[in-house]
Amino acid sequence: MLQEGAHGKWTVSSSDESTEENSDSEKPSTSSVLDAAHDTTSGPQYPCSEARKAAHKRKASPLKFSDKSFSTEAPPAGKQRTSQEGSGWCLSSSDEEPEDQEKHAHKETVKEEKSDAPEEHPLNLCKDDELSEDQKAEEYYEAPSESQDTWDLLNGGNPFRFFLTKVRGIQQSYNSGALHIKDILSPLFGTLISSAQFNYCIDVAWLVRQYPQEFRKKPLLIVHGEKRESKAELLAQARPYENVSFCQAKLDIAFGTHHTKMMLLLYEEGLRVVIHTSNLIADDWHQKTQGIWLSPLYPRLPQGASGSAGESETNFKSDLISYLMAYNSPTLKEWIDLIQEHDLSETRVYLLGSTPGRYQGSDKEKWGHLRLRKLLREHALSIPTQESWPVVGQFSSIGSMGADGSKWLCSEFQESLVATGRSVTSLKWDVPVHLVYPTVNNVRQSLEGYPAGGSLPYSIQTAQKQLWLHSYFHKWSAEVSGRSHAMPHIKTYMRSSPDFQKIAWFLVTSANLSKAAWGALEKNGTQLMIRSYELGVLFLPSAFGLDKGYFHVKGKILSESDNPATYFPVPFDLPPEQYGSKDQPWIWNIPYTDAPDTHGNMWVPS
Repeated sequence: MLQEGAHGKWTVSSSDESTEENSDSEKPSTSSVLDAAHDTTSGPQYPCSEARKAAHKRKASPLKFSDKSFSTEAPPAGKQRTSQEGSGWCLSSSDEEPEDQEKHAHKETVKEEKSDAPEEHPLNLCKDDELSEDQKAEEYYEAPSESQDTWDLLNGGNPFRFFLTKVRGIQQSYNSGALHIKDILSPLFGTLISSAQFNYCIDVAWLVRQYPQEFRKKPLLIVHGEKRESKAELLAQARPYENVSFCQAKLDIAFGTHHTKMMLLLYEEGLRVVIHTSNLIADDWHQKTQGIWLSPLYPRLPQGASGSAGESETNFKSDLISYLMAYNSPTLKEWIDLIQEHDLSETRVYLLGSTPGRYQGSDKEKWGHLRLRKLLREHALSIPTQESWPVVGQFSSIGSMGADGSKWLCSEFQESLVATGRSVTSLKWDVPVHLVYPTVNNVRQSLEGYPAGGSLPYSIQTAQKQLWLHSYFHKWSAEVSGRSHAMPHIKTYMRSSPDFQKIAWFLVTSANLSKAAWGALEKNGTQLMIRSYELGVLFLPSAFGLDKGYFHVKGKILSESDNPATYFPVPFDLPPEQYGSKDQPWIWNIPYTDAPDTHGNMWVPS
C-alpha cells in the first residue's frame, strides 16, 4: 500500500501493517530462529525484532544502489514533503482509540531492542567473503587489551569509571580507554568464580566465547525476560553448556521488557558490578557507540560484619539489593547474599532503576523518572540561573509520546529532569529540551550503513502520530570521541549550562525515551505505572567531592586536563545541532532508495 507524507513516499506491506496493529509484541519474533536451520540468510540464530531481521536480511542480501553516478554524500529522500498532506499518515482503515494508541506505544517499546539482535554478515558482504560478521569481530578482538593498558584503565585516569565500547573502523587513538566485553571478562579484572548476566537480547554461544578459556565453564546465570517460543529458543541455545542457568524476570504488565543490562562478576578477590547499554550479541560490541560503568573491585567484608556495613554515601549497596529483590526470584537470593557480604563503600554513583509495577505512596519514588526527581532534589545543588539550563536526552528508540508535549514529555518527565536541590515549584516551561536521535543521513553515512538502523527502531506507525516531537530533535555527532559514524545504542540524559561547558548531572542508562521505561503517572498523579526493567547510574558532582554543583564538560577525549575529576567525558558533541529543514529522523520500516550508504547499498526493509 503506497503511502505519502512528511517522510516522503513509501510502501507498507499488509504484513507490516498487521504486525504493527495486531501482533502480540510481548513475544519476540522467532521465525528467524526457526528458519535459520534451513537458510542461513533468513535471520540471526536467536530471537529478535522485525527491525533487526530486516538489517540482517539487507546485510546478507544487499540491494546495490542503482545509479552508480550518485554521490555517496548526496542527501537522502530528495522528494520528501514537509507537510502532512493527504492521507499519507493514515496507515489503518480506522483511527485507533486512545487506549489502542497506548498499547501501540508499548508495542514500539517492546520492539525497541529486539531490534538489537545481532547481524551475522559483514556490511559489504560479497559472495567471496568467507568470514561472518561475528567471526570477523571475534578475530579483531581475539585478545583483550594489553595487560598494562587494562591495568592503567582500572587504576588511574578515569575517576568516573565511565567507558565507551571499542569501535572497529575508527582511529585507534579513540579506542584508547575503551573496553570490549573480552576486556571486562579478562583475568586482569579478577579471577572469576561465577557470574550473572542481565540482558535483553542474548546470543548464548557468542557470550560464552567472550569469557577467557579458563572461565568458560564457571557458573553463568542469565537473567532474561523471554516467554513462550523465544524462551524455549534461548534455553535451547544453552543446551551445550552445562554451566549456564536461567532466571526469567516476571513481566506481568503487557508490553514490558527486561531491558536492563548488568553483569555481576564474583571473583576470588571480591565482586564487581558492570552496568552498561549493550546487548549480549556480537553486533552491539562492534561498530556502535555504547556506554559502560565499571565498579571498583569490591572486597569481601570481614566475617560477622553488620548488615549495614559496606554501604556507600550514595546508598548504592541497599539500592542494588532492592532492585534485585524486585525480581522476587529465589535464584537471585544467592547474589543478594553475596552483595551483602561485600564492601561497596567506594561507589560514587547513584543507582537508578525501573521495575514493572504500579506504585503508590512512598513506593512511587523508588523507580523510574520519579526516582530521578527524588535523587536530584536531595543531592543536586541548585545553581542561581539553573532555570535556563537545558535538558539533553539521547537515546536509540522512541515510544509514543501522545498528541503533544503536555501529555508526558514536557509535563511529568520534564519536571523530573529539571528538579534541583530546592523544591520544584510550578513547571518551568522555559527550560529548553534537546533530544539527540540520528537522522537518516547519520545512519546512511555510518560505519555500518543503513543496517545500523536495525537498532534504531523508531517506526512510521509511531512517528506519524507525533510529528510535534521532531522539532526537539538534534543530530548525532561525536567528533569528541571519534564516534560520529558509530551509531548510538547508548542512552544518556544530562542537564547542561546554556553554553554547554558545564553539566549539573549525567545519567547513563538502558532506558530509552518511552513511558514504558520511565513510567507514567496514573490516577490523577497518585500512581506511577512502569512496564519494563531498566537500569542506569547517575553521576552527581557532590558525590565526587565537587561543591560547585557542576562538572566541566571534557573536550576531545585525547586531550589531558589538569584535574580529570572535574571534567566529565560526555561521549558526544555539545551543543547538539538541531535538525535542518531537510533532515528526517531515522525510521526503520520505510525504504531509503534515493542515495546509497557507505557500502553502496539501499535500504528496503521488507
